[in-house]
Amino acid sequence: MGFFDRLKPADINFGVARVQATPGAVLLDVRTGEEYAQGHIPGSRNVDVQDIGRAAELVQDKDTPLFVYCYSGARSSRAVSALRSMGYTNVTNIGGIAGYRGQIEG
Repeated sequence: MGFFDRLKPADINFGVARVQATPGAVLLDVRTGEEYAQGHIPGSRNVDVQDIGRAAELVQDKDTPLFVYCYSGARSSRAVSALRSMGYTNVTNIGGIAGYRGQIEG
């Protein structure tokens, strides 16, 4: 991956496909509980980025593949950094639900 590839926003649709293709993957929505209740990607788990430490309650195995999203990709970027500092080894920011073209629950 080159420098300019890192500047491109994550494609949440591609990210959701990767979640579905990855055994044992967990999809984390790091928006507020209110945002999550208004609509979220089916199968996702909600942990507000402000309470990202709670992720350890949901996912004990630090090698579990975690795919993280928010509304635009900014909060999920912060959450990915925090999760890595907590010892999670396989964490990916898949961007923002604003660009999602699939089914929404809630």
